[in-house]
Amino acid sequence: QVRLVESGGGLVQAGDSLRLSCVASGRPFGASAMAWFRQAPGKEREFVAVIMSGHQYYADSVQGRFTISRDIGKNTVYLQMNSLKPEDTGVYSCAAGPLGSSLNDRYQYWGQGTQVTVSS
Repeated sequence: QVRLVESGGGLVQAGDSLRLSCVASGRPFGASAMAWFRQAPGKEREFVAVIMSGHQYYADSVQGRFTISRDIGKNTVYLQMNSLKPEDTGVYSCAAGPLGSSLNDRYQYWGQGTQVTVSS
């Protein structure tokens, strides 16, 4: 059974940092694209970042502040979030799929998400 489990969310102030982790189990994901998405209350889920084959891509809104990385041996992907803003608030979910994309429907596996709240 494939599972993605996120952790590391919390309540922080604007300007603070957080690091999210997503541990995958059930199969190796070394060759897969791993991505982070987020969903704010009342809004659609949006792409944050993706990593695949050593390349990383980011949404414009987080470029320069967030860094996605992975440890293939641990089947884990990370999202380092710096200089957090209130508009970064939302549920952050990791996803895995065969190809890197900013589109939700390109990913086969999803985690349950972890809440990130940034106060002003």
